[in-house]
Amino acid sequence: MQAPLFQHQHTAHCESGVMSTLLRHHGIDWDEAMVFGMAAALTFAYIPLVKLGGQPLVAYRMPPKSIIRRSCRQLGVRLHMRRFSNEEAGMAALDAALARGELVGLQTSVFWLPYFPEAMRFHFNAHNLLVYGKEGDDYLISDPVFETVQRCAAADLRRARFAKGALAAKGLMYTLDTASLPDVATLDLRPLLRRALLQSVRQMQAPLFFIGVRGIRTVADKLAALDRNGSAEAQKQWLGHLVRMQEEIGTGGAGFRYLYAYFLEQAGEALAHPGLLQAAQALTDIGDAWRQFASLCVRQCRKPDAAGPATLAAALRDVADREAALWQDIRQLAKAL
Repeated sequence: MQAPLFQHQHTAHCESGVMSTLLRHHGIDWDEAMVFGMAAALTFAYIPLVKLGGQPLVAYRMPPKSIIRRSCRQLGVRLHMRRFSNEEAGMAALDAALARGELVGLQTSVFWLPYFPEAMRFHFNAHNLLVYGKEGDDYLISDPVFETVQRCAAADLRRARFAKGALAAKGLMYTLDTASLPDVATLDLRPLLRRALLQSVRQMQAPLFFIGVRGIRTVADKLAALDRNGSAEAQKQWLGHLVRMQEEIGTGGAGFRYLYAYFLEQAGEALAHPGLLQAAQALTDIGDAWRQFASLCVRQCRKPDAAGPATLAAALRDVADREAALWQDIRQLAKAL
């Protein structure tokens, strides 16, 4: 099977990286940050009803597949997305798409991909990658979290596509309908940017206690109550969970802020808009504040201090205040575009 020529990209986050590579392959030169921003992928969510390892879900980006769907919707590109109840049918559909010369996106389990170092494997079923060809029994893979392309035996890829558990992919594969791709020469960024920015504003200013800036303040209140509720061990587990979700999942909470800041910078340069450039710098500073908050959490875990909960709550409230001001500014900027 002949593999199509394309440029592999090493990116920070799998879903935005796959979509950037896929779009660039088809002539739309959006880097990872541009895809992330255009998909309005940045958010904050604290969802106590959903547990991970017994701890509430804390997320810094929109749910899996939202970047894929929203970036295509922004461009008016039709997306072919399929799941399979039958593994044989799922692998046959992948082979058929490759035979047509298509680049194929897959949702997979990190744990069953053999090219991942053992220390990096964990049971996460929403990892995205691209398959760009097949040689013998091996699939040729562009995995955005690796510097170079990879190979994966068919049996391993099948197991990774059909792994059971939370966020099970059920063989999910997706391709772009190339006939629906826009004419790059006539693509007008301004209305796309306006729509994407306002969507992010709505997410961060949502009137719900568990979403956006209000969600950040809710977590700050939980931290302030740490010295009154729960054992010392439970406090350490909660703080450790916060740091892990912020610094290790995806690009991490601060990492997603930096990614969105670069999107704002590119938007500001494309439109020669000083306000967007200033917003980019403000969000970079907020990313630094998130990092400092994580450091405080780690310090409290290692050397618990009676004043620690109040210090952590104050640091997070400062982050919430900064984000509230920033998203209000971005709202005004976007409405004026």
